[in-house]
Amino acid sequence: MDDVRSVRILLVEDNKDFAKLVEVFLRKHQPEHFDIVWKENGKDALAEIARGQEFDVILMDYFLPGQNGLEITRALHDQHVRTPVVFLTVNKDFDLAVEVMKLGVEDYLVKEEISTPVLPKTILSVIERQELRDQLTKLEVTQKRLEAIAELVVKISQEVRLPLDQMRLNVTELMKFHEADNLKTYLTIIRDNLQRIEKKIVKLKDLKTDKTIPYIKDIRMLDLSE
Repeated sequence: MDDVRSVRILLVEDNKDFAKLVEVFLRKHQPEHFDIVWKENGKDALAEIARGQEFDVILMDYFLPGQNGLEITRALHDQHVRTPVVFLTVNKDFDLAVEVMKLGVEDYLVKEEISTPVLPKTILSVIERQELRDQLTKLEVTQKRLEAIAELVVKISQEVRLPLDQMRLNVTELMKFHEADNLKTYLTIIRDNLQRIEKKIVKLKDLKTDKTIPYIKDIRMLDLSE
């Protein structure tokens, strides 16, 4: 039972009986579990999302009282809600299909299809596409961040290269004259820290991931352990 995937759906439909049918048919589908939150209009749906509720998909009747599906979808976009939307319509309409594509609505279904496997398959397909887009976006952001880090590291390493080389030479020379006294301990610490700094710079140059680890309180630092 723990392996059953739970799909959370916001159903926006003004017909209570039809909303009940959608719920009945989706709950019959296996193996996924569909958790449905029903709202009668766009205003209530937007309020539900504004409260911080998260959904995998929004299943919405196109013809709704007050605002139609496209108007509600525009309001969702204005609020930067990225949850994919699937429209439910009475019949296929070319003009609506064009508007749907322009607005980025994922798909739309004829209401007669709710009793067929088309409904759950469409919902799952839409969610999978959204997950793939999220993964690609994350990879793109990671790549850009790594490129920015690499550029910054090159600049920093160029600026510290000369001072580090000079300090290493100075420490090496000083250690020749302090082999037998207490100053050798401090010089050794300085030398070891210089080596650690150089190793960290090399790791930053070769960074392949932007993975971070906790540092102090809410501050995180790049993981250079590997």
